[in-house]
Amino acid sequence: MMGEHRILIIEDEPDLLRGLEMNLTAEGFDVSTASRGDTGVEQALRERPELLLLDIMLPGMNGLDVCRELRRRGFEAPIIMLTAKAEEVDRVVGLEIGADDYVTKPFGIRELLARIRVRLRRHTPAPVQGDAKLRFGKVTVDFDTHEAHRGGARVELTPKELEVLRLLAKHRGEIVTRDRLLEEVWGYETYPTTRTVDNHILRLRQKLEEEPSNPRHILSIYGEGYKFID
Repeated sequence: MMGEHRILIIEDEPDLLRGLEMNLTAEGFDVSTASRGDTGVEQALRERPELLLLDIMLPGMNGLDVCRELRRRGFEAPIIMLTAKAEEVDRVVGLEIGADDYVTKPFGIRELLARIRVRLRRHTPAPVQGDAKLRFGKVTVDFDTHEAHRGGARVELTPKELEVLRLLAKHRGEIVTRDRLLEEVWGYETYPTTRTVDNHILRLRQKLEEEPSNPRHILSIYGEGYKFID
């Protein structure tokens, strides 16, 4: 039993929604539900659940757009996508826009519960070298408040961008491989592509580096990974 962790399920198949609600409630979770993407966004922002189960195919707004909109509006809880599609592209896109995991239908409740427990355990991040603030160049990042500024101007970083930067800064001066970033930030020991990591690095550079095409702080180490330098 996990105690009163709050979970929001956004799913438009009535039978699946009822089944998930019953099973998760029986496991001790505080469960709420929504059946549309657009109303689910507002419900998630209002209720602030500790984890979100999100179907991809939804009326009103599809699950990928829901995920993108929630991350844009500062929703930081883990998101597990539920999809009937097995194509790799859906998994890649979902993770790149801020999802933490995915489960392909049909799935067993035990598998889903295991993934939920992993995500809830992983959601409390460790501090960066005992210091919640990072400063380099004209950039200041506060990992406690999830705020970043460059030259005094606010910069919007997604939760995953913050986690990537956190890990690189924690190991400043060291090479961090793409596989390590995937495992520690996304929770995957293996994953079909490292494009997800590269795209997050690219966006971090665009937002934080003075010259993104010639970075001074977030460096690529050819054939190995990335390194952060103050």
